[in-house]
Amino acid sequence: MIKIYNTLSRKKEKVDLSKKVGIYVCGITPYDATHLGHAFTFITYDVLVRYLRFLGKKVTYVQNVTDIDDDILNRAKKLKINWKKLGDLETEKYQKDMTALNMIKPDFFPKATDHIYEMIKIIKVLIKKELAYEKPQSVYFEIKKDRNFGKLSRLDYQTQLKTANERGNFPDDPNKKDPLDFVLWQASKNGEPFWNSPWGRGRPGWHIECSAMSMEYLGPTVTIHGGGEDLIFPHHEAEIAQSENFTGKKFVKIWMHTGMVYCDQKKMSKSLCNMVFVSDLFKKYTPNAIRIFLLSYHFRKSWNYEEQKLPRAQKFATELEKFKKAQTLSKKELQKATPVFFTAMDDNLDIPRVLAYVQKLIKSKNKKTSSIVKTCSEVIGLSFKS
Repeated sequence: MIKIYNTLSRKKEKVDLSKKVGIYVCGITPYDATHLGHAFTFITYDVLVRYLRFLGKKVTYVQNVTDIDDDILNRAKKLKINWKKLGDLETEKYQKDMTALNMIKPDFFPKATDHIYEMIKIIKVLIKKELAYEKPQSVYFEIKKDRNFGKLSRLDYQTQLKTANERGNFPDDPNKKDPLDFVLWQASKNGEPFWNSPWGRGRPGWHIECSAMSMEYLGPTVTIHGGGEDLIFPHHEAEIAQSENFTGKKFVKIWMHTGMVYCDQKKMSKSLCNMVFVSDLFKKYTPNAIRIFLLSYHFRKSWNYEEQKLPRAQKFATELEKFKKAQTLSKKELQKATPVFFTAMDDNLDIPRVLAYVQKLIKSKNKKTSSIVKTCSEVIGLSFKS
């Protein structure tokens, strides 16, 4: 019985394992290299999927690519490169980094540009229900028409507006009825890519992309929807508004968010240019060491990057190599041998507790526990392949 902290209810809740589990994680906007903040987020869901499958559950894991966005267009223009070529190149680099970190591949890895039809379909329904309004070649969601808007973030209007403005909102858009109304479809500017729609040539808004892709692969209700906590508002709030008003059903059972990674006490982000790139860390540390380093922080905790902790993680990773030839246990065998592992994992995915437990077993130098060390390590994605 695994419990995960649900951002919506503000408490730990049982994950519904009675049916096939659908997990959707907001993926990258591919305009720059993978930094440690990305890796921290995606490694969390990597371990979650691994654990659920180890328990024998059927999981469909979807991670999207936001391959059309202002950031991509601006970066492509600055680099004087085609926007699609830039997105493809950075997506390829990201996948290479994730493979090197022993991340399992999502069952579906959809690109936003491949799901324009599904987005238009949702927008049409929202207009018909009078929850969205048309302006010249653009469409906006009218937040005041949705009484439940804000239920995920629980922010007051002024805080919502301030937060949205920091994350891409244009409050002075003359086409908006309310500064906080968000775009569902936007007219393309000269030189920008476009798709044909009932409202003219344009491209989708950021939020509608994830609503369309998640429902396309997982249906109207998703078991777990994940991402960094910086996506709670406005992105995930907008997803709820769009999706639930489109289907009339609960969109997500559990909203799961990872903490932020800071560098020099500031959020690690492309805009601040304070990123630590995964590809650079590979030059000094093994993939297992980087995984151990990241997993030593609980997924809900925000933390500040300190490189001096990486050598310790490398030492831990080196010690694990001694258990390469140990037997891997089945779920039943591991449950019988060590309920501690399952207690920790079931309690809001407490991976740091698992790592501490494995370290304790290593220090004990008890040969009887070698299979436990190896199996626990493999379930959280540490590799014993040479």
